[in-house]
Amino acid sequence: MTSIHEASKKTVRSLFEDRINAGKLDTLADLISDEYVGPQGERGPAGMAKPVGALVRAFPDIRYTIDELMAEDDRVAIRWTWRGTHRGAFQGFPASNRPVENAGTATFQLRSGKIVRQWQLTDRLGFLQQIGAVPAVADLATRLQTANVP
Repeated sequence: MTSIHEASKKTVRSLFEDRINAGKLDTLADLISDEYVGPQGERGPAGMAKPVGALVRAFPDIRYTIDELMAEDDRVAIRWTWRGTHRGAFQGFPASNRPVENAGTATFQLRSGKIVRQWQLTDRLGFLQQIGAVPAVADLATRLQTANVP
């Protein structure tokens, strides 16, 4: 693996371990380019800080574990698991005080040592079930059986 790949992996690792896990979102500009475009079209370091900050406020004990990290060309792929307790409102859902574990993957594109683009997939249904916003599959099956729905 080339030194550029190692440097790119170090940048992405730092995003999760030194910024998000450490609650240092005010230092994202060190890693995120002004050209950054996020999964929902967010722009620049502030664009990344907004959804990440909302997650950290709702899950103040959030902790990402990096399960896998790979680099090729100008991209770094990561597979992670995060754990935290839902202690604050998140995307309109009030705090449930439930423990949550969520898995996801992302691909980051880097240029000149900074992240310029991100694509991401997470288990959103599992997340919503864990905070009680959506019934778990077993609960839903029981509801359907009791309602005599064919």
